Amino acid sequence: MQRHKRRIVTALSAVTTSLLLSLSLASTPAQAASHNPIVFVHGLSSDSTSWDDWIADFEADGYSSSELYAISYDWTKSNVTTASTLSTYIKSVLASTGASKVDLVVHSMGALNSRYYLKNLGGTSYVDDFVSVAGVNHGTSIASLCGWLYTSCKEMQTGSSFLTALNSGDETPGSVSYAAYWSDCDEAINPDTSAELSGATNVDVGCISHTDMNDDHGVYEQVRDFIS
Repeated sequence: MQRHKRRIVTALSAVTTSLLLSLSLASTPAQAASHNPIVFVHGLSSDSTSWDDWIADFEADGYSSSELYAISYDWTKSNVTTASTLSTYIKSVLASTGASKVDLVVHSMGALNSRYYLKNLGGTSYVDDFVSVAGVNHGTSIASLCGWLYTSCKEMQTGSSFLTALNSGDETPGSVSYAAYWSDCDEAINPDTSAELSGATNVDVGCISHTDMNDDHGVYEQVRDFIS
């Protein structure tokens, strides 16, 4: 008889514990998204797959796939055209995620169309952090090799009318947090310091090739920490 009572008490205790646990979970509010969505913008002669390594790194560090977006665009077009495409893309990201702002992480020529978006298309209202990785922010003499063929490349030439207008006045407008990571042996940007931005957190990451800048894990860690 005593053994039967003990079994009943044990069973009741288990049921009570289960009910209390269920009530506790039900009363716990859902956790809000902990990150801004990141929009990655590639450069000349590239596409969204150039960000695959960093997207994997961000996922490994706690970002979900629904927080990571890499745009592909026609890099032969003017950066003005691409900036408009980027504006539409960011609006769709905000609509689908419910976020109020994104973080922009850009490479090479992606810095130009992204900065045009920020300066001229109201982008500062929708961007929290802007990160330029080997961005051609003040042009490069190397662009003369392809400037005769592509409008986008012509705009990258040092002293182009596009760059003169883009860099006039404030290079880091709005309340956006800006960072520019650059290499001191960048074969695609001449001079190397052309990748810096006035008013931004400018970081010389050492000798890393232009195409490796947005694959390098050390640079990734610095970018991750900046936007976190």
